[in-house]
Amino acid sequence: MSKIQTYIQENEAKIMDDLFSLIRIPSISALPEHKDDMMACAQRWKQLLLEAGADEAMVMPSTGNPIVFAQKQVSPEAKTVLIYAHYDVMPAEPLDLWKSQPFEPEIRDEHIWARGADDDKGQSFIQVKAFEYLVKNDLLKNNVKFIFEGEEEIGSPSLEAFCEEHKELLKADIILVSDTSMLGADLPSLTTGLRGLAYWEIEVTGPNRDLHSGHFGGAVANPINTLCGMISSVVDADGRITIPSFYDDVEEVPQAEREMIAHIPFDEEKYKTAIGVKALFGEKGYSTLERNSCRPSFDVCGIWGGYTGEGSKTVLPSKAYAKVSCRLVAHQDHHKISDLFTKYIHSIAPESVQVKVTPMHGGQGYVCPISLPAYQAAQKGFEIAFGKRPLAVRRGGSIPIISTFEQVLGLKTILMGFGLESNAIHSPNENLPLDIFRKGIEAVVEFHLAYQG
Repeated sequence: MSKIQTYIQENEAKIMDDLFSLIRIPSISALPEHKDDMMACAQRWKQLLLEAGADEAMVMPSTGNPIVFAQKQVSPEAKTVLIYAHYDVMPAEPLDLWKSQPFEPEIRDEHIWARGADDDKGQSFIQVKAFEYLVKNDLLKNNVKFIFEGEEEIGSPSLEAFCEEHKELLKADIILVSDTSMLGADLPSLTTGLRGLAYWEIEVTGPNRDLHSGHFGGAVANPINTLCGMISSVVDADGRITIPSFYDDVEEVPQAEREMIAHIPFDEEKYKTAIGVKALFGEKGYSTLERNSCRPSFDVCGIWGGYTGEGSKTVLPSKAYAKVSCRLVAHQDHHKISDLFTKYIHSIAPESVQVKVTPMHGGQGYVCPISLPAYQAAQKGFEIAFGKRPLAVRRGGSIPIISTFEQVLGLKTILMGFGLESNAIHSPNENLPLDIFRKGIEAVVEFHLAYQG
């Protein structure tokens, strides 16, 4: 057993107590009634970071929820690692599907079960406990800074302005983040790319009030019918997005990378069975793993209007609504795409309705070169802790702040995540396997030992 493994074993009861003290705080950023919980969680993080060995830690105001900043300086000449995480979590509903209380963590079947067990309290705790081990054993060679925010789950609306205002405070050589996943417990991987995001709400208005469908049906345009027709035209039969100029900045995946993706173990039949579908659909000419990571996509995230109560009501509704989004790839600017989509929807709207498109949050995509010394240090950390070299993979999800860090702070980010698909983030029964938690701490320790800048 290595020294770090022994340390984790000897201190695990205290480690769990500290982590559980964070998880018990329902820091749900999406719900305004949890504003006090956001501050309580930030203050708890401040205390834990000081206990872990930070020279200083503070809770700083932003235009939204508070931001926790801490740092430990080894030497002015040393490289600086900036560790980012978020302390907010998703709402826990539907509560009846949880096997235990979401904010009363349990260890069961060698897993931690709770909201935030993985995303991101558990994963951020991996970073902090690795830091603590290095400090207590006088092994820390690099300066370390921490920035923990409380709005990631709602798009990080306040963090860009905070970074702009505090560039000097956040000065570093590389950013390290544990908020992503691996291909499997026995298949470690490092995320080298993330898709960007653009999100809108569409409102379609027809008549000035709900109408009797018998008296007016067939003579007046139905906003729901019209909305469905409009959004169904955004993607063609080959899975291509029809918005003019949408693909202008899409970078084609290099053949060498496509070959790497093709070597990722993937069972399409198991994939279909796991999500309960008989067939898959996506852009023609690309594999499933390419479609959900390296290619853009369009989805309707919600649609509503008219009468949806019990029984029937023969109504031709006045309004219809939809929330829609695009996942974007590297070099696609979400502001540009938002404008293109808005113009396109207005251009295809018939005169029989009025259309309003409201842009919501968005973010840029991100790609990390595998030649970076920090990436290679992370690779070494995984190899030591998990016993095998991690695969480099792009992911289909979005962490908008990662591209913001690059644009505002001029820093690349290493996405050293330890999540698994079975961890059920954002869902009932979120969890984190204890063995992954332990290996994660070891991998991060080895990263710091290997990283020389």
